[in-house]
Amino acid sequence: MKTVLSLTLAALALSGSAMAAEPFVVEAAQDRLGDAVVLFGNSPNRVKVAGADTGGQLAVFEYIGRTRGGPPLHVHPDQDEIFYIRAGEYAFQVGDKHYRLKAGDTIFLPRGVPHTFSQLSAEGHMLFMFTPAGDMEAFFREQGALKGVPTPEEGAALFAAHGMKVVGPPLKAK
Repeated sequence: MKTVLSLTLAALALSGSAMAAEPFVVEAAQDRLGDAVVLFGNSPNRVKVAGADTGGQLAVFEYIGRTRGGPPLHVHPDQDEIFYIRAGEYAFQVGDKHYRLKAGDTIFLPRGVPHTFSQLSAEGHMLFMFTPAGDMEAFFREQGALKGVPTPEEGAALFAAHGMKVVGPPLKAK
């Protein structure tokens, strides 16, 4: 994963879009912005590279999932997404295609294509990135602040408030 992240950051630097004035390190189990957001009551989601670090061009997150399942089928009209699986097993749906990923696998989700995933294993660990960064840091902060699971309508409103559109239910893993 170090290579994927290094190449991504190098490409941003070459494009002249990166805004971080100095290199930085975010240590293991740390969040770039302070405290990690905890999703579903037990799953930390840490910012590793903030959108502000790259002039809004990239945001990188580390997620340690301790809950099976995943988000509803949704679309990012303006962002590509990349997932790198560090541990566990995940099912992904991208458009009409279905994939199973395990440790060491990477998947690219192009903007404008409906997608979702489901964590199949009891615990999972992944790094994921958005380009451009969009409003994803705020989305995860708001999601982490929820008390319990939102209704489908509340979930759709949260997604919409951050530039995404829910287009279907969560993935039923087979």
